[in-house]
Amino acid sequence: MNPGTDVVLQDIKNESISPKQLEVMYDLTGSYEALFSKRAQLYRKRGLNQQTLTEQDYKNLILEHYTFLKRPVMIVGDQIFVGNSKKVVAAAVAAFLNE
Repeated sequence: MNPGTDVVLQDIKNESISPKQLEVMYDLTGSYEALFSKRAQLYRKRGLNQQTLTEQDYKNLILEHYTFLKRPVMIVGDQIFVGNSKKVVAAAVAAFLNE
């Protein structure tokens, strides 16, 4: 599917997400943990899986390294879709087509 010219794609490896962008995502999800990827290699490598992380920890880690952001993140209007499960992607496509 070609997303079209009204879609903004951001390669977070080369252009880090800003604190302001992360705040927008937080406002839509209500949770930094919902945006956090526990599949990131650094999560286990740093022993984070054995710690109790706070929302502030999740926020700081996401801002520190792009791999901690669960991807993809799709924002369509005032809706946010996080992750690549079939259900999430289908819902994002439906929202995009209905906008």
